[in-house]
Amino acid sequence: MGEVNLRPIFFYKPILSHLTQCFACEKNIFDRLRTNERNDPVTLRKRGGASASPFLFTILTGYSLLKHLLHLRMQFSSSLLENAVNEFAKLPGIGKKTALRMVLHLLKQDEATTENFSETIARMRRDIKFCQRCHNVSDGDICSVCANSLRNQRIICVVENLRDVIAIENTQQFSGTYHILGGVISPLDGIGPDQLYIESLVQRIQKEQTEELIFALSPNIQGDTTIYYIQKKVQGLNCRITTIARGIAFGGELEYADELTLGRSLQNRMPVDKYISH
Repeated sequence: MGEVNLRPIFFYKPILSHLTQCFACEKNIFDRLRTNERNDPVTLRKRGGASASPFLFTILTGYSLLKHLLHLRMQFSSSLLENAVNEFAKLPGIGKKTALRMVLHLLKQDEATTENFSETIARMRRDIKFCQRCHNVSDGDICSVCANSLRNQRIICVVENLRDVIAIENTQQFSGTYHILGGVISPLDGIGPDQLYIESLVQRIQKEQTEELIFALSPNIQGDTTIYYIQKKVQGLNCRITTIARGIAFGGELEYADELTLGRSLQNRMPVDKYISH
């Protein structure tokens, strides 16, 4: 059993006790903090708490932070358990409580199941490859999509990442191939064309005599910028360039649609008989 370090807890408690005594001298301000809808000392000061001294404002901020740290800190009887929880908590969308439930679930499994789980993750990260043609994840040099002779090899759907490929594949409405850019052009994030797989896309179109290039990028400024840049790069090639339709989502309400989406839906309207047939 690992030894639990309680020194941080004992260090914070005297500070909290002293801060509580300081609040007794400024009870009115403290009450305003407690009744504030966001319980945020920064918001309190912006909304009329400017009469609070800078010293008291700092005290309030520190008090809220320390209470938050003490509330979130978990106590573990084993350092191995704590380390495992911390590692699971690094996953996106996984907090400490969810990570703890996952670790406790693994502890209930037999040793062979847990070892198989960890080995599968390690083998995936160690042996996985990326397709030399479209940059999709693969077990070999060429992914299963590019190697499938039943697919139309002269139609390329350009996507941002692997998640987009999975989303389109789940529709079962596309029988061409893909090209993963690895992101979109975003100068604010420091991502330029040279950091994406754009040149390999241009070379692929020239080499494979692609008939149609379909853009399936997110409808935002970064996505439109990327489409505009690639369009200029392949403009001289004998290739049809299209993009996926954009408009009101099925089941959505018009009153909740933004002006840009609604405007594009009106501009790209389609015959009713064609709409019903789909």
